[in-house]
Amino acid sequence: QSPKLLTPSTTTVHQLFSSTYTTASKTTTPNNTMSNNNLGSGKGGDEDSGAPLPDFSGASKIQLSTVAPAFGIPASSLPTPSGASAAQPDYLDYDQKGRGIVSTMFTNSGISYILGVTLGGLYGLQEGLRNTPSTRWKVKLNSVLNHCGRYGSGVGNAMGATAILYSLYEGLADTYELDQYTGPIQPPAPLFAGFMTGATYYMRAGPRVAALAGTIGLGAVGGTFAVYSVLGLPYGSRGWLFF
Repeated sequence: QSPKLLTPSTTTVHQLFSSTYTTASKTTTPNNTMSNNNLGSGKGGDEDSGAPLPDFSGASKIQLSTVAPAFGIPASSLPTPSGASAAQPDYLDYDQKGRGIVSTMFTNSGISYILGVTLGGLYGLQEGLRNTPSTRWKVKLNSVLNHCGRYGSGVGNAMGATAILYSLYEGLADTYELDQYTGPIQPPAPLFAGFMTGATYYMRAGPRVAALAGTIGLGAVGGTFAVYSVLGLPYGSRGWLFF
């Protein structure tokens, strides 16, 4: 007797495929759900592609009266909170004695030297034209150049050296606070520097000449003080020597 072949029916095949599809769908559902939930959020799977936002919790401590002037808004126009005192400006540390000795010395000597060369050169130009031995152009030019170089360099060197001495003595008086010992004579540093500069410059000529030169320097500083007082100008407003 020949064996019988089992032929599956259409219904059995359909049920078999249906159960397989259902099992596969249940297996892939979590991953698909995670991918769908991450769409549009900038996140792919378990990876984080965005940095955390900065912490602005301390922004309430910012004082508007301090920040407002940087944007062109006067601090006085801002409302003052109730119970809070008016905002006071912050002051930077300032050296009451001004610039240092070296900086003052370079400034005074440079300005004095340039001024001396200019004045001496102008005087040399006049003397060169006056004392020209010939009317020829080359001879006249040579005479002018010789006189300008002679007087310009001489006056420039003298004024530069004088400015260096004055700056050193003025810085010395400020360093040792000479104003504490002079009483009503204020400020004493320029007067002391003027006298000592003249006396030192002519020290080799003898004590009498040195004292006379120091007195002339003291009188020049005192005369400048008097003129500035009459004109109502603050002393030292020009930033050069005692002017």
